[in-house]
Amino acid sequence: MKEFSPQTRSVLDMPEQQTGPIYRYSDEDLNEFKELILKRIEAARDNLTYYQNLISRKDEIGDDSDNRLNSMEDGSGAMEKEQLSMMAARQVQFINNLEKALVRIENKTYGICRETGKLIDKARLRAVPHATLSIEAKNSMKK
Repeated sequence: MKEFSPQTRSVLDMPEQQTGPIYRYSDEDLNEFKELILKRIEAARDNLTYYQNLISRKDEIGDDSDNRLNSMEDGSGAMEKEQLSMMAARQVQFINNLEKALVRIENKTYGICRETGKLIDKARLRAVPHATLSIEAKNSMKK
């Protein structure tokens, strides 16, 4: 009896080759980014605490009717408090984005563009550590 031998080969029969582009950052690079992100989170939390303290002081001052001189000051105080609240909300969002970046580091998917699948440039990640898009993908989205 003759044994069957296919004329084509399966990709599973081929040896693994490590050619082509790098698909993720090394553990050393990921640790560097993790340290950077942890420092940014700490600074952002300090800023958030500062804004929250300013808002609390505005509330305390606003409750004292002797400090109110006229309605113009009330309006500017309310506007200033609103701006501080917006700045605090931005810090909360920034912290959330940085924490999501830490999760991506743990999953070893950090620095991979969600549109192109290519690595995001290290310089971009150092400037914007929570970036999920490469410059190329971001520019193509603007068009």
